[in-house]
Order: sequence, then structure tokens, then C-alpha cells
Amino acid sequence: MPIVIWITGLPGSGKSTVASAVKEMIPDAVVLRMDELRKIVTPEPTYSDSERECVYRSLVYTAKIINQLGHTVIIDATGNKKSWRELARNIIPDFLEIYLKCPLELCMEREKTRINTHTAPKNIYDKGKAGWPVPGINIPYEEPEKPELIIDTEKESAEEAAKRIVHLINM
Repeated sequence: MPIVIWITGLPGSGKSTVASAVKEMIPDAVVLRMDELRKIVTPEPTYSDSERECVYRSLVYTAKIINQLGHTVIIDATGNKKSWRELARNIIPDFLEIYLKCPLELCMEREKTRINTHTAPKNIYDKGKAGWPVPGINIPYEEPEKPELIIDTEKESAEEAAKRIVHLINM
């Protein structure tokens, strides 16, 4: 049965890496990456509240339509506001929220050294320190209250995380 899985967490928490690992285990799944969508919807992003609202609502709607067409969808997006994730939960019948919990310091360290294989913007935390709105730095990341799964990416590898997600789906 097709499902929508939102992998949420701070930038650098491992969302794209875990999403890719889940995709390897569910080859027919469609991965929606916020970083890729943003390049189309807002090619010169300002990251304003209104722009984020529009982009995240577009992401949720896209996931819903792809899911209705019979596909499992993996959303790879920070989704720093609970309201966006709740919107998905409210309009998508088979929805799972997966929270990648990771200390901010480790996220910052990973972001500095990551190879940009998932189209994520570079130096996001440095930009946040310079005034850009970055979750965890100068705008809040609203942690999920009741996610279906919490994964500590400081302690678990992407492969272990993917196995736990797939196990949850198959329950």
C-alpha cells in the first residue's frame, strides 16, 4: 500500500542520506527533495515566511497527488514548522512522520564537510549566522510532538535508520 513518509530534522541531520537509503530499499518510491523543488518554485529564494509557506504547501500537495497515483513518497525536507507537517498528516491518509534527531553542533559540522550530492545549499549555517533565516540558528525548528519514529542520527547510521523506517512501513 502506498504511503507518504516525511523525513524531518535540522539541516545536516541526515535527511537526504536516509531518504536515499530508504529509496534503495523501496525502489519504486518517489523522493521529493525540498532543495530540488525550491530551485524550480523559487530560483532566487529569499526564505521569507510567505515564500516558505507557499513552497511547503506545494510540497505537501505534490506528495498527496503522487501518492494518490499509487506511489510511495519520501519527503526529504526540514519542514521546521509543525503546521506544514500537520497539513500533510491531515490531507494524506497514509502518512508517517520520521524525526531525525541530531545535536545542532553535529549538524553544523556535517554541513561544513558534506559533499553536495543532494542539491542542498552550501554553508547554510554560516548564512544563518550572517542573518539568513535558518532553522536551528535564528528561526525555530519545531520538533515533532508525536512522530511515528524518532531516529538519533548521532548514534544510528543511515542504513540502520532506513531499515527501521521500512520495518515500520511493513508493520
